[in-house]
Amino acid sequence: MAATPIPFCDETACRTAGCVPTLCTGAGVRSNAELYERSARAIPGGVNSSIRAFKAVGGSPYIVARAEGAHVVDVEGNRYVDLVQSYGAVILGHAHPAVTAALRAAASDGTSYGAPTPREMKLAEAISSRVASCEQVRLMNSGTEATSTAIRLARGATGRKRIVTFSGNFHGATDALLAAGGSGVATLGLPGTAGVPDEAVANTIVAPYNVVPTLDDRVAAVIVEPVAANMGVVAPSPGFLAGLRRECDRVGALLIFDEVITGFRLGPGGAQEKYDVRPDLTCFGKVIGGGLPIGAVGGRREVMATLSPIGKVFHAGTLAGNPLATAAGLAALNELTDDVYMELAARARRLASMLRDACAAADIPTQFPVVGTLVGMFFGDAARGGLPVNFDDAKKTDESLYARFFHAMLAEGVALAPGAYEALFVGVGHDDAVLDDLVERVHRAASRAGK
Repeated sequence: MAATPIPFCDETACRTAGCVPTLCTGAGVRSNAELYERSARAIPGGVNSSIRAFKAVGGSPYIVARAEGAHVVDVEGNRYVDLVQSYGAVILGHAHPAVTAALRAAASDGTSYGAPTPREMKLAEAISSRVASCEQVRLMNSGTEATSTAIRLARGATGRKRIVTFSGNFHGATDALLAAGGSGVATLGLPGTAGVPDEAVANTIVAPYNVVPTLDDRVAAVIVEPVAANMGVVAPSPGFLAGLRRECDRVGALLIFDEVITGFRLGPGGAQEKYDVRPDLTCFGKVIGGGLPIGAVGGRREVMATLSPIGKVFHAGTLAGNPLATAAGLAALNELTDDVYMELAARARRLASMLRDACAAADIPTQFPVVGTLVGMFFGDAARGGLPVNFDDAKKTDESLYARFFHAMLAEGVALAPGAYEALFVGVGHDDAVLDDLVERVHRAASRAGK
């Protein structure tokens, strides 16, 4: 696993003209631990997204220097088979030639204008042509911005305040959607984090996943992950999504699909195509930027017309439709053919089977559900007695057992997400040679974790 350590620059070396920080040879080698400690002095917790701090699994994080295809390499030169893939964003694999070429070409034209560009139009057209419900598309900077905009848009279009979401679904760091769900029956939300006042979630109703709630005419929208990929991957029960569509129609509420993970990951039309349910609004992120920061809201033309500058619901952003992100996104979407999706689904099934067999041989109770190209994971009690169907079931996962498995896999050069409720992602880079190489690593890791 170990390779040549990668020199890491210090402040003095960074002054060298043309210095590339993670490749600079003007300073000594740093370790993951040293760099994490240094980061913690400049960044709260040493990370810019909380899960990266390894608090859920213990230890300190590896610091990525570079990546290619199915692999990431840390600053010590350790090379890992990457099953995180930027949480699904780089479906083509890291540094895919089509994406990097598009970025080089776009960067030579400038990196930000604060003005319209042809590429943003083309990306919006590309999304609309693939996702039937998206008659119009507004681009923005992240999945979180997409969900917060969709909520504002739904409230503005309906003139109502209440939002229904589902326990265990995650829709980004938006105050109104950071509500902690009750169990059993739908409850008014309570803040799920400090810093969110009660008032921010006073109109958020949290319901159990896979149960169609009864709505009333105070509800502006129902927002749902059509496949719950933030609690270990829980598929929608038969009739659940269609039931939400009927209930929203009954009371005049809008149905919002959060396809930040499933969009262009399950197929060109996302989960809504797979399950044949058409939402009013769809939120995108991750994949549509080829790994760069981007988000989008798409939907019915009459609803989208409520957005400024033609409607009364405000949305703006200097970097929305950024020329680099749109260039990368167009390049990525153009590579995603039907054959690619068929191959990715086959690889997801093979990965799940490999993990299942290794854990069974080590007497570790696990479930690795597969939904299209998504692979989920449950450990301990959550894996006994059938697959989880809601967050109460998923929360039975044995987090300490997962932490042992995580570190055993990391020692074998396999990087999983440092949290027990995430999905596993395979991409174009995970070819047969990569998967063949994984078999023995996975078995050794499971044997170590099961002791």
